[in-house]
Amino acid sequence: MIGEGINRLDGPLKVTGRAVYSYERQDAGKPLYGYILGASIGKGRITSIDTQAAEAAPGVRLVWTHKNAPEQAPFKNKPDMFGRAHPELTSDIIDYYGKPVAFVVADSYEEARAAAGMIEMAYDVQPGAYDLAEHADKGEWQETLTIGPKGETRFGDIDKAMAEGPVTIEADYTTPYHFSHPIELPACLADWKDGHLTVYVTAQMVAQFRGGLAATLKLDKSQITVDSAFVGGGFGSKLFLHAETVLACLATRAIGKPVKVLLTRRQIFTLVGHRPAIINRIRLAATPDGRLTAIGHDANMQSFGPEPWSEPVATVARSLYAAPNRLTRHAHTSLDIKTAEAVRAPGELPGLLVFESALDELGEKLGIDPVELRIRNDTDIDPELNLPMNGRRLADCLREGAKRFGWDNRPTVPASRREGRWLIGYGVASCMRAHFQGPTEVKIRIEPEGRVIVYSDMTDIGTGTYTILAQVAAAGLGVPVGQVKVELARTEFPLSQGSGGSWGAANTSVATDRACQTLREKIAAAAGTGYNDLFAEVRRHFPQGLEASGKTLSSTDDPNFSKFSQNTYGAAFAEVAVDGDTGEMRLRRMLGVFAAGRIINAKTARSQLIGGMIWGISAALHEAASVDPRHGSWVNGDLAEYLIPVHADIPAIDAVMLDDYDEHANHLGMKGIGELGACGTGGAVANAVYNATGVRVRDFPITLAKLLPGLPV
Repeated sequence: MIGEGINRLDGPLKVTGRAVYSYERQDAGKPLYGYILGASIGKGRITSIDTQAAEAAPGVRLVWTHKNAPEQAPFKNKPDMFGRAHPELTSDIIDYYGKPVAFVVADSYEEARAAAGMIEMAYDVQPGAYDLAEHADKGEWQETLTIGPKGETRFGDIDKAMAEGPVTIEADYTTPYHFSHPIELPACLADWKDGHLTVYVTAQMVAQFRGGLAATLKLDKSQITVDSAFVGGGFGSKLFLHAETVLACLATRAIGKPVKVLLTRRQIFTLVGHRPAIINRIRLAATPDGRLTAIGHDANMQSFGPEPWSEPVATVARSLYAAPNRLTRHAHTSLDIKTAEAVRAPGELPGLLVFESALDELGEKLGIDPVELRIRNDTDIDPELNLPMNGRRLADCLREGAKRFGWDNRPTVPASRREGRWLIGYGVASCMRAHFQGPTEVKIRIEPEGRVIVYSDMTDIGTGTYTILAQVAAAGLGVPVGQVKVELARTEFPLSQGSGGSWGAANTSVATDRACQTLREKIAAAAGTGYNDLFAEVRRHFPQGLEASGKTLSSTDDPNFSKFSQNTYGAAFAEVAVDGDTGEMRLRRMLGVFAAGRIINAKTARSQLIGGMIWGISAALHEAASVDPRHGSWVNGDLAEYLIPVHADIPAIDAVMLDDYDEHANHLGMKGIGELGACGTGGAVANAVYNATGVRVRDFPITLAKLLPGLPV
């Protein structure tokens, strides 16, 4: 059963509309509706507020501003970023554009939104810092990053190595602001009854949401139930507690009726975090035969002073290739722009986009084939941790990908191949993503009538969790998958780490299999080892049913993580065509070859990888959110102008998973893949554009305006 590409068990529910998402939930009865009004300035303070018209509008039940909002715990920038209090409407200070300044609750969504538009606000506007390049000299080097790694690592003498060369590259690359835009908008239905708060919310991690809510509302965690049974995509945007959840929960407690709040697509730009803009300085040195002697990556990123977020963009260079002289570091430049947050493949996506582009520059200067250059600098030992790199099959991915893609037919001279007016180019990049593990528990119950139930507060954000846990349980107990039911994403279920960081599948699958092992041992102790019918033995020896729990250790407690450097690997290959007259770029084909341990479901895994590869394409050619340097607002704050690939931009993409089993990851030999496909694929596209045109664009995304002036005549 493990490895089979079976269809999603929740698929029929979704395609028939029976999978009920947070905003559609009717569990609490007829709700009221809330709408958030955001500040129309980027920096300053509120000088006057007139809410009379809004309060008198039809259907309005409540109008809050900082003058009358309920008391909440103050924000403290403590290390547990998910457990922090996130109070709303607590001050007249405006420190980013779109910050909530008022909240209206009414009988209908339309009435609430209309009333919010009647609120009159006056501001004292102050000068703000909105441009990263203009203020980059104020960047401060970080000792520790948000998620734990060191902000700086240094080995050898990179300055000396760069000076001695003999072949060097030093270049600045910039990546823009990126947003997560899941199909399901962030939403919350909150219901306060008899001193208990039930929250139906679009959360990637339900226990962590409960912790943040409890801290904000000054409640005990036992007073809160969070339910996220179905989540329509997350990509990091639903990891953190945001205004719609806090205000819905405050309102239901104040009014005594359930309250729903939904963010609009535009409000995602102002009320949900983003990937920060980053200025990267890449330094590489190598011997004439292509052996790297120096690796340097400095990353200076937008930050928000009160609540900084570190995009770990330079960390991927620490384990990617061998070199004796190394320096990777991160700086924060505080701007008056809302705090950044995790966006799919934080760190690795922008890090590999720029680093693999720079390595391509070095390869051309050396005159060495890009695939061969990467293989020559492969390593089995983590260059900085000095630990074996288990599952390190980067070279296998590069070789297999080159063979399948027809890399030998690559144009070796940039801008040398034409098909009519189209310039043709090939590109390659390495893919790598850290493998994480967190403490997780899963409970499994065997019912005497012939059903297995798996319980976990793990979420399914569209990745297939319901299906893969059923597969693992079916395989672990030797029963048909149709007899397994999976119950997820409620806080009364055993604690997981939720869906994020590509850790969810491995954490919960390992815990599920261990629960199955315990159940088998209990049954064998009662019935002997030779039983044929599991349910018959349960009925005979455990007439009330039988249950057991399985656990996955934290990485800090698992010897595998102290003895080995844990990552997943891949290689991406791209072919592009560029119109020699207009600069129009078209991806023709893309191949990704990946090694990520044992695959639980080949179909859902391939879907995840292809989705990630499209993100990489988008980062290279499409996505960029732009800030108005005068006002701090998002110039292209909607999906009409925030460009993402459409069907015409994406040809047939192939994702190949090598037959793999990583014994040092866990006893199932599996690792996460959800973000691996997004790591490095953008670099392959960027390198293909250069190979086609001879124009190296270092400011992403690559656009016609950046490419056109340098095209060959």
